[in-house]
Amino acid sequence: MKKFSTKQIAFCGLIAALYVVLTWVLGEFGYGPIQFRISECMTVLPFCFPIATIGLSIGCLIANLLSSVGPLDLLLGTAATLLGALGTQLCRKKNLWWLAPLPPVLANAVLIGLLLTIYADQWAWAYFLTMAGQIGLSEFICCYVLGLPLLLLIGHYQKTNKRGIEL
Repeated sequence: MKKFSTKQIAFCGLIAALYVVLTWVLGEFGYGPIQFRISECMTVLPFCFPIATIGLSIGCLIANLLSSVGPLDLLLGTAATLLGALGTQLCRKKNLWWLAPLPPVLANAVLIGLLLTIYADQWAWAYFLTMAGQIGLSEFICCYVLGLPLLLLIGHYQKTNKRGIEL
């Protein structure tokens, strides 16, 4: 089992807390078929800091616990954020920074689209595709319009700071 440093644990706690707060800033807009979770812009962080995946997953779990949307949301919602963050880490390995926001967009579109289809008890491809499309569009806005500039800003800071940000 890998040991985490105090700095890494604190960083994960900070990311989790920030995710919860940013999710709650817009209240009900963070949940449902058209959701705008500005906290999802942070799903690009694993491109620079792989350890951020843990904080993002914990933050999503807490935000979903507080929403009372349902137990399935705890599983699928957290899984979507986790899979998206892991996909972003894969983009890091190949240095595909422009694709870093895409895995969270796809993971959330599919899994949250499925979740909303299950909750609505609408077992039709058209309904699932509509929900996945709506979630994908809102996730695209959060991850590309907000997240990609965040990623570029962090990358610029890491290049200008000789030591970089080490976690």
